Amino acid sequence: MAHTPYVITLGTAGGPRWWQDHRGQPRSGIATAVVVNDTWYLVDCGQGAGRQANTAGLMMKDLGGVFVTHMHSDHTVDLPSLLLFGAFELKNSPRGPIPIVGPGDRGKLPPLSAHATEVPVPVAPENPTPGVSGLVQGLLAAYATDCNDRIFDSLATSPAEQFQPRDIEIPGGCGFDPDHQVSPAMEPFEVFRDENVTVTAILVSHHPTAPAFAFRFDTEAGSVTISGDTAPCENMVKLARGTDLLLHEAINLDELARRYTDAPMLQATMAHHRRAHTTAEQAGQIAAAAGVGCLALHHLVPSYSPPEAWMKARSTYGGPLTIPEDLEIIPFGPSAGQGSDVSHHTITHDAGPAVRDAVTSAS
Repeated sequence: MAHTPYVITLGTAGGPRWWQDHRGQPRSGIATAVVVNDTWYLVDCGQGAGRQANTAGLMMKDLGGVFVTHMHSDHTVDLPSLLLFGAFELKNSPRGPIPIVGPGDRGKLPPLSAHATEVPVPVAPENPTPGVSGLVQGLLAAYATDCNDRIFDSLATSPAEQFQPRDIEIPGGCGFDPDHQVSPAMEPFEVFRDENVTVTAILVSHHPTAPAFAFRFDTEAGSVTISGDTAPCENMVKLARGTDLLLHEAINLDELARRYTDAPMLQATMAHHRRAHTTAEQAGQIAAAAGVGCLALHHLVPSYSPPEAWMKARSTYGGPLTIPEDLEIIPFGPSAGQGSDVSHHTITHDAGPAVRDAVTSAS
């Protein structure tokens, strides 16, 4: 009999910054563990993801795969430590390589902002928009000295053998265009399958970042859908239809606008946020339209927004709602027994096997 699956919110903050929190303890960068039976799957690698996974008692040998929603730094910045320190934790484990599944190369630079007064010089113009495979190759090349020291002197296994990047192939004929049609109407499509999960993906609207994906994990005992970064779009509703748990990003536009004093940057940045992200009320609308069992808001921007900003989702969604802190455990599926209040536990120390015990008692 399958155990009740659950997620651990390793990090719940969004945004490429150090998450200085003006109201209490800063949140860690966006990262979510989906735990099914004895295997966990990591969705996004925000700042501190590896340390948070360790705190949660998650072992590298049990990592079934890494899934990257899109190539922004707040979703990938801890990937180097996963590759390098994770490889050290794995040592010479006999298991096969861990897949790292995510977007492929955008193919061209994004359009220049209408607020620009000059054309900037791109970083790495010879390869300016790599996807997951290019990122992993580039990271290992940058850390070649470290890797080769350990491979030749300590006889460690190369991270290139322990991890296997896989660019997601977008279905042909869907009409995707990185500049003009980032989330064409489409059906979810399978990107990964093993004995525990079937993972499907769909293109979402995070212009100008493209491709950007949301992921859905279907298991024998329930399903969870994770939005990644997106503006409201019909594809998100389609992927999340009937899911037991939807983890959706949320942005507080009013609070965010107060952070900027430079007028051109304010205009350009806020224009991006309005067309590429989702407010709490809009996330509630998506959850209601999809008929999800439970809504959890994460990737909170700015992370120090007052709780009432996120609870505005109540105005558009009447089902179970939670705004999880870092390291919260949220069971999902019919056996989770979620009603009007979401049942979850917070990990406050090295959890180890106690995590499953907490889930079992909650379900």
